[in-house]
Amino acid sequence: MSLKNEYTFAEKAIRFDEQVRYTGLPLPPGIRAINPYQEMPQTMEIVRTFYKKFYDGHQQRHLILGINPSRHGAGLTGIPFTDPKRLISACGIPYTGRVAHELSSVFIYEMITAYGGVERFYRDFYINSPCPLAFTSIDVQGREKNYNYYDSKALLKAVENYTIENIKTYISMGVNTQTCFCLGTGKNKAYLDKLNAEHGFFGEIVALEHPRFIMQYKSAIKSAYIEKYTSALLIAKAESR
Repeated sequence: MSLKNEYTFAEKAIRFDEQVRYTGLPLPPGIRAINPYQEMPQTMEIVRTFYKKFYDGHQQRHLILGINPSRHGAGLTGIPFTDPKRLISACGIPYTGRVAHELSSVFIYEMITAYGGVERFYRDFYINSPCPLAFTSIDVQGREKNYNYYDSKALLKAVENYTIENIKTYISMGVNTQTCFCLGTGKNKAYLDKLNAEHGFFGEIVALEHPRFIMQYKSAIKSAYIEKYTSALLIAKAESR
């Protein structure tokens, strides 16, 4: 999908979400893709409100790539790393569905506050994922759990062409291709480096520790990671001027 240059950034982001469909190979048994843009009645209304509020105009943004959405965050709101609580309290956007709490969203919005607030952050950055749909699996107790696109070789193979097309679309939206940020210093970074070596998407991919890792294992020094994030983002923004 290529998006026309005359569209504002908001229009491009909205059109992308309106047209999101899983177009990869069949998913492995037991893996389900959640498309909040199609499955949740209010999601596209939220998406239109969010992008018109924060992304109007033609300002170039740096791209931040997560892994794939959580069913408690973007899986409900349609906004990457934004759970219903942060959508309401930080973004000022109404939400009437199931209110959920997502650890990654907590970190991201504390970092956004340190960066200078939602208006400044979203003026400078666009967040999405190689796979903009949430994946889940069923554990042995029959509970549905979040599932990363790289958690099995079969799923990784199934989604590869799909992830490539998504990244091409993000670039067509007008993101800065000098520096891309990757959330996750392990498998996500390794996979994006592989794709970048093959396709030359970005001049550099800078990895930052994933917010969930920080909140689960490094919460005692969370402030140090917030400083690391904001420093890296500000440097990239300054170098792009």
